[in-house]
Amino acid sequence: MRVLGIETSCDETAASVVALDGDSAPEILSNVVLSQIEEHAAFGGVVPEIAARAHVEALDGIVEAALTDSAVSLDEVDAVAATAGPGLVGGLIVGLSVAAANKPLIAINHLEGHALTARLTEGLDFPYLLLLVSGGHTQIVAVRGVGDYQRWATTIDDALGEAFDKTAKMLGLPYPGGPNVEKTAASGDASRFAFPRPMKGSAQPDFSFSGLKTAVRQAATAIAPLSDQDVADICASFQAAVADALGDRVARALARFRKEFPETAKPALVVAGGVAANRTIKATLEARCSKAGFAFVAPPQKLCTDNAAMIAWAGIERLRAAMADASAADFVPRSRWPLDSVSAPLVGSGRRGAKA
Repeated sequence: MRVLGIETSCDETAASVVALDGDSAPEILSNVVLSQIEEHAAFGGVVPEIAARAHVEALDGIVEAALTDSAVSLDEVDAVAATAGPGLVGGLIVGLSVAAANKPLIAINHLEGHALTARLTEGLDFPYLLLLVSGGHTQIVAVRGVGDYQRWATTIDDALGEAFDKTAKMLGLPYPGGPNVEKTAASGDASRFAFPRPMKGSAQPDFSFSGLKTAVRQAATAIAPLSDQDVADICASFQAAVADALGDRVARALARFRKEFPETAKPALVVAGGVAANRTIKATLEARCSKAGFAFVAPPQKLCTDNAAMIAWAGIERLRAAMADASAADFVPRSRWPLDSVSAPLVGSGRRGAKA
């Protein structure tokens, strides 16, 4: 079984071929990703119109490169899996249009790609716990099977990646914020600023980062103009607060997982999304998992951020579970598409559906 994956939900144009042969381990035959960071850096964030135009210009070449790298022709591909949401609609339309190549088309939820990546890289069995931390999402999800997800926690305001980007912008650091805040924090004093740990100790399982972001702005304004050391200390203190708050929220979820899935002999926490690359956050979560008796699973960094291998793999998972939608060619791209369609949204909803 060979599936071509296409990912165009935000600011990466990506294509990948993933193969599965019987009971053998899956194999990523190619994984080509073109980042648009340079196109958006001057604006301090992703501009939807620029992103869509860049996908139009690049995607055909990226797909061709993925097929060439995999030594698989389009005729030899069994199906095409393309991200159909959530994301920027312009980019999603580009990906789905290219995917319509006289092959079965599988419309994939981008979040499901992240949720199932650990099964591609680690062969992880269901059920397991997922912490998804990215620019657009911060969620804890119980992954019970393909298409069977239960959201246990989400952010009530900003996603964590968004908080990193906004903090970086306030401090005059370049886009993207996550890696630049982490890099700057390496030379900072994490104890200088006593930033709040949002929701820590709360019985409500969710996340909140807007108050922390406000505290950063107030601290920066109080000591302006900022020296390089001031910026480093703020970054280190912000990062420590984030890691501590995440650790507290995850610890609650680990305890709940033990209660709800007592038959799971080797429970695991999977961490996915771009923010999962942060070493301070990763170390905090590893310590929490070790204390609770959970395996800590983080896919390789190139598969934590947006990529098409996870989309191709989600397509394979749906094909072998006989869950591929025959009407996917008529699928309408969705800017909002919750992984768990049952849990009530906390951030709000509208005509386009729930945000989280």
